[in-house]
Amino acid sequence: MNTRVLTGITTSGTPHLGNYAGAIRPAVQASTQPGVDAFFFMADYHALIKCDDPARVARSRLEIAATWLAVGLDHERVTFYRQSDIPEIPELTWMLNCVTAKGLMNRAHAYKAAVDQNEAKGVEPDDGVTMGLFSYPVLMAADIVMFNANKVPVGRDQIQHLEMARDIAQRFNHLYGRDYFTLPEVVIEEDVATLPGLDGRKMSKSYNNTIPLFEGGARALRASVMRIVTDSRQPGEPKDAENSHLYTIYRAFATPEQSVAFRKQLEEGLGWGDAKQALYDHLENLLAPMREKYFDLMANPGRIEDILQAGAAKARKLSEPFMRELRQAVGLRNLEAASAGARGAEPKKEKGKGARFVSFRDEDGGFRFRLLAADGEELLLSQRFADPKEAGALMRRLQSEPADAVLQADGQGYAAIIDGVTVATAPEGALLARAREALDSLSQE
Repeated sequence: MNTRVLTGITTSGTPHLGNYAGAIRPAVQASTQPGVDAFFFMADYHALIKCDDPARVARSRLEIAATWLAVGLDHERVTFYRQSDIPEIPELTWMLNCVTAKGLMNRAHAYKAAVDQNEAKGVEPDDGVTMGLFSYPVLMAADIVMFNANKVPVGRDQIQHLEMARDIAQRFNHLYGRDYFTLPEVVIEEDVATLPGLDGRKMSKSYNNTIPLFEGGARALRASVMRIVTDSRQPGEPKDAENSHLYTIYRAFATPEQSVAFRKQLEEGLGWGDAKQALYDHLENLLAPMREKYFDLMANPGRIEDILQAGAAKARKLSEPFMRELRQAVGLRNLEAASAGARGAEPKKEKGKGARFVSFRDEDGGFRFRLLAADGEELLLSQRFADPKEAGALMRRLQSEPADAVLQADGQGYAAIIDGVTVATAPEGALLARAREALDSLSQE
């Protein structure tokens, strides 16, 4: 059975060397593994949240598509498409919006950070906050569950969004009585390279310390490499390779044997100027063939468009029938079919939105669960468990036993205690009475 892996790329900038080492190269390598059904999409709707410059968004879409194809993404093997070419995604986003509690969105890191910044400046908490920013996690959830991805590789700053996608999908499944959506698993690539920039900080456009991947050609690459900050040790003096940003960048693109040889040269006194030239020569040898493909693609955008349209057609073979199924699920049916269905079946009792448990895997790999109220407020957060079966068994215990027996007040609030062991605690500000009410409602289902 294939594992579906989905990767999104926001189209709001030009790829640099750090993007290639940290995200592009490992994703392309992973897509070639047997048993992997890889989906790659350009998240151009997401770009509108961050960028209001149409020319920049349009240019970035072209540059990013050309980059992925130039570095070896096999568009015949994978499903490679633009988010905006799949009309079912915004339609699904609206459906998911209608089952997502505002309380869940209030906890999103990006929104909370914007509110904190506004409060620090003494302006209204929601000043400058758009609905795009506020509901960003819902669009991300739609991207993922539209194609029922099993695994989603993300950076640590995106873990919360994956947890929210699971919560939202689980809520939809519960409301409409079937597992329409697979609950996605987060994949954290611990060994992915994080490159230092020219000044030693993480390579980022925000710091203006990047090394271009393709743009500007060999001249721009060499000029950037020559600007890498080094210490004041002179030629002939041994260099501290391990703490050298230059060596770290070299090692990210070299074989173990090449890295050992370069390190030995530095420790034997290779001058920084010669070391930078060696790094440039090594990178140029690696990037030049890919850069040639990149500029060829950039000069022929019609070829890229054809590839993306073929990818969209491939993706829509899944999204179109699935969306028809989801429309049926929520009641947006053909009127004739709906009438026939109503005559042939007893009216279905409407399900109310209720409390629920949601399970997830945290950033350290442990299994945990939350108790959420009907409006999405978090009422309990479990301890970390190594075994998902243990976490599941405790959820069932909490659901089956009297709330008054398992929920007990303590000095900071309250906790869930089973067999004398605290298995979950309350977040700050949560009310014991509300948690008991939620557990009681679950015990009656």
